[in-house]
Amino acid sequence: MKTRTLPFFLLILLTAFSLTAQASAPAVPDPWLGVRFLVGSWESKTTGGIAQAKASAGYAFRLELREHILARHSRSGACNAPDDFDCQHSDLLYLYPNPNGGALQAIFFDNEGHVIHYDVSTPAPNSVVFISDPVQPGPQYRLSYELVAGVLSGKFELKMPGQLDFVSYLEWGGKKR
Repeated sequence: MKTRTLPFFLLILLTAFSLTAQASAPAVPDPWLGVRFLVGSWESKTTGGIAQAKASAGYAFRLELREHILARHSRSGACNAPDDFDCQHSDLLYLYPNPNGGALQAIFFDNEGHVIHYDVSTPAPNSVVFISDPVQPGPQYRLSYELVAGVLSGKFELKMPGQLDFVSYLEWGGKKR
């Protein structure tokens, strides 16, 4: 009788330890919680900035690679702008969790050869700010998005070396498709 109850007792004991381990495992926080409002396809039109461009474009934010990154893919639309503005602009922006923990990070690539590394913050609900390292050579960049009443507004700003304030290069807004 003892040999039959021992395996049964061990099974109950292992099940209890397993349930205790599962119950005490901390929940992994969603790294995308503060930026999920961006997910989707968006149409936009420029609304301002020193670029003086009148353009329409589209872009989409999608979780990719089994939700390990949030990617923004953009495409150009109709454009009327000064000669120094690239009306055929296209770019990729990848957000990813900081491998050492902490805030999200991002990297930007475009068809003009720009590569920008950003730290990402979510200062308020439905708001995200990307800011480049001020120590890097060249301008410092700030990209921001805010969703208000179904309209996603964006702003790309720059601060030249020696300047104290950011200047708005391009602003846009639009709705989800």
